[in-house]
Amino acid sequence: MVSCGNQFFVFMRGMIPDSSPTQNRRFIDDSPPRVVLFARSKPAAGWSRFSYEEKHISANEFRVNEGIRVPEVRLIGPDGGNVGVVSIKQALQIARDADMDLVEVSPNAVPPVCRVMDFGKFIYERAKKERDAKKALVKVELKEIRLRPKTNEAHRGFKVDDARRWLLQGHKVRVTVKFRGREMDYPEIALEDLREVAQSLSDIAVIEQSPMMEGRTMLVVLAPAKAAIAKKKEKAEAPAEVPAEATS
Repeated sequence: MVSCGNQFFVFMRGMIPDSSPTQNRRFIDDSPPRVVLFARSKPAAGWSRFSYEEKHISANEFRVNEGIRVPEVRLIGPDGGNVGVVSIKQALQIARDADMDLVEVSPNAVPPVCRVMDFGKFIYERAKKERDAKKALVKVELKEIRLRPKTNEAHRGFKVDDARRWLLQGHKVRVTVKFRGREMDYPEIALEDLREVAQSLSDIAVIEQSPMMEGRTMLVVLAPAKAAIAKKKEKAEAPAEVPAEATS
């Protein structure tokens, strides 16, 4: 790990030209993708700067190695043990002997707390955790079902089934009824349709937006009732009870 000014640059292995110098390379491990950290203020010709989410890793967040400019630090060793208060020179030497980096983890402490670790591996694992966390998030979408004031009950049932599926997936549902011509004179028909749809989904949904008019359209927005959905899923996943007569 080498530092340059206040920035660290992360490069993928495949982006390094064969003619590049090898003395500044430092590979994390043998598992793909390999991450290499370089101490360069600008990428050399032919190099592509790469980092997690296309952003450079800033030493404003972590001061590393020679970037730590204090006379002494409280040191945590490579094994996680508390070494105690040592001079910055001694701490850097311990990190070099372990073939690792000296990273300032608590700059506001007196003296600052530093840890001996593989900084490149730390950044890689942290980026991986952030990616995994983003994948775990459910992206909420606003789905829509469209009805007409004269939509028959069977057709409306299909629409309600779609809405139920989307709500169970964690999405919101916008239910609309569009008027044509003189249908605007009878808004109570559309209002009753919306109420019936909301009622049929009341076991897994709550009304987020009450019925309202937008031009020639009446609409209501339903949102998932998370507690009710979770309870339904638990009930569905629970093993079926065996009747007492069957076990006797």
